[in-house]
Amino acid sequence: MTHFLGTHQGKLDKKGRLSVPASFRSALTRLGTEEVVLRPSRRLRCIEALPQPAFEAQARALDSLDPFSKEREDLASRLYSQAAQLRPDAEGRVVVPDNLTGFARMTDSVVFVGLGEVFQIWSPEGWAERAASLQEPVA
Repeated sequence: MTHFLGTHQGKLDKKGRLSVPASFRSALTRLGTEEVVLRPSRRLRCIEALPQPAFEAQARALDSLDPFSKEREDLASRLYSQAAQLRPDAEGRVVVPDNLTGFARMTDSVVFVGLGEVFQIWSPEGWAERAASLQEPVA
């Protein structure tokens, strides 16, 4: 199985472009896709990045719910309404929509964090806080 590994620094330019790390682009290629879906994290102030097949698997999970239920509508709204499907250009750059950079409080620097099957994109300050919280001893 292909995994997104490591922590990588990046830059966000004035046009909202950032370069996906080469190792992450290679992982996407091994998964047979170039497309990635970006969306706000459900729990953290960062952007979640899912390879297209992983996003489609999550979307299929909605099929088991009653199409007229509030639960399905709420989950579909969270899954689709703020998501952006992107394909890196020849230089590996994607244009991140303003709603996502604003949500994650990104300015000119970003941190890519591999989480196995997905990755996250953080502001450096946000990632520093998150990383520190992960170092706290488990009681």
